[in-house]
Amino acid sequence: MKAIKDATADGNAVPAAASGSNGIVKALIRHKVVLAGSVILVFMMTVAVFAPFLAPCNPNDQDLYQVLQGPSRQHLLGTDDVGRDLLSRVIFGARATLFMGAVSTFFSTIIGVFIGLVSGYKGGVIDMVVMRITDTFMCIPALVLILVMVSALGPGMHSVIISITVLSWTWFARIVRGQVMLVRELPYVEAARALGASGFRIMFRHLLPNVMAPIIITATIALGGNIMLESAVSFLGLGVQQPTPSWGNELRIGYSYLEIVPLFSLAPGLMITLTVLAFNFLGDGLRDALDPRLRGSSGMMG
Repeated sequence: MKAIKDATADGNAVPAAASGSNGIVKALIRHKVVLAGSVILVFMMTVAVFAPFLAPCNPNDQDLYQVLQGPSRQHLLGTDDVGRDLLSRVIFGARATLFMGAVSTFFSTIIGVFIGLVSGYKGGVIDMVVMRITDTFMCIPALVLILVMVSALGPGMHSVIISITVLSWTWFARIVRGQVMLVRELPYVEAARALGASGFRIMFRHLLPNVMAPIIITATIALGGNIMLESAVSFLGLGVQQPTPSWGNELRIGYSYLEIVPLFSLAPGLMITLTVLAFNFLGDGLRDALDPRLRGSSGMMG
C-alpha cells in the first residue's frame, strides 16, 4: 500500500478533463512502462476470459498415474500432486485471482469515495470522527486484519472479498477527503451553494468529477495490492478452496514440491508478480498523464 501513498502524496493531481483527453493519451503512449504494463494486463485478462478455450485440459481432471510430472508434450508445465495439468490450473487460476482483486477494489472504491466526500465536504465533528475511524483501520497490519476476518467468516472467495474491501476503503477515503478539502471553497462550489444546490448535488455533481484523477490512480495501484493480498491469504490456505484454482492456491501447494517440480510454484508466482507490476506501472503512468507537471518527464521514464 505504500505505492498508493507515493502516487498521491502531493494531493494536487489535476482532473483529466482539464488537460484534455488527447494530451493524456499522448502522454500514456510515450510512457514505455505504461505500454509494457498494458500489454501484460491485456494478456492476463484475455487468459482469464478465454480460459476454457486456451486451457489444454480440464483443470480438475486427475490422473494419479501422472503425479508430479515435469514438462512434457502432453503437459507443457507438468502436473500437480494429484495429476492435474498445471498449465490449465494456472490459466483458470487467473479468473479467480483477477475477479477477487477487481471486485474488492470496486467495492472499496465506492465505500471510500463516498466516505471521503462526506468527510471532506462536511468537515467539523463528522470529519474528525470519520478520520479517527479511518486511522484506526490503517494502524492495523493489513494481513493480520484480513486473516482475522477470513478466519471468522470462514475460508472462501466471498470472505476474502469482504475482508479486503473492509481494509482497502481507508486509502480512498483519506485521498478523496484531502482532495475535496482543496476544492470545496473554490468559486464554482460557492456559486453552486448560492444557487441553492443541495450538499448531495454539490458533492456528486461538482466535487466528485474534479477529484477523479487521484481516484483512478489509487484504484489502479490498489488493484495490484489487492491481488497480492488475495494471493497471500490463499497461500495460507484461507482463500479459494480446492478444487477451484487460483494463483495463490497453486503457489501454496507447489511450495511443498519445489525441488521436485519447480514450475508448480514458479508459474503461478510469475503470473502474480507480472500482474502486480503491470498495475503499478499503469498507475505510475496515469499519475504522470493526469498531472501536467509530470508530463515533461513521462516520456523519459522506462
